[in-house]
Amino acid sequence: MKHKVSLEEAIEKLEQEKEFPFTVLIKHGTMSVEYFAPKEADTQQPHLQDEIYVIASGKSVFFYGGKYVDCKQGDVLFVPAGIVHRFENFSEDFATWVIFYGVRGGEKSKSQTFF
Repeated sequence: MKHKVSLEEAIEKLEQEKEFPFTVLIKHGTMSVEYFAPKEADTQQPHLQDEIYVIASGKSVFFYGGKYVDCKQGDVLFVPAGIVHRFENFSEDFATWVIFYGVRGGEKSKSQTFF
């Protein structure tokens, strides 16, 4: 298992990907780290696990459960499992790290507050 992946390695691996706009770089238990760089449109669907995005480059408008928020390189976004979300109006250089983790259906909290 890899313990470190550079941005350059992620970009190189994604360039080899022919079918999807993402590539899986690290997996351990329920956790996976991906690098995601949509082109033209972000067509992702709600996921079964909680996820964290760390914007690696560019900027975008993030649609999250009926709301919009601007995001740019260095920002961190959290999305609980099952929530409709996508990146819109992203710059040509937009890319993000994606970290999926936890059980299917996501971790639940009585005091969940998001955006």
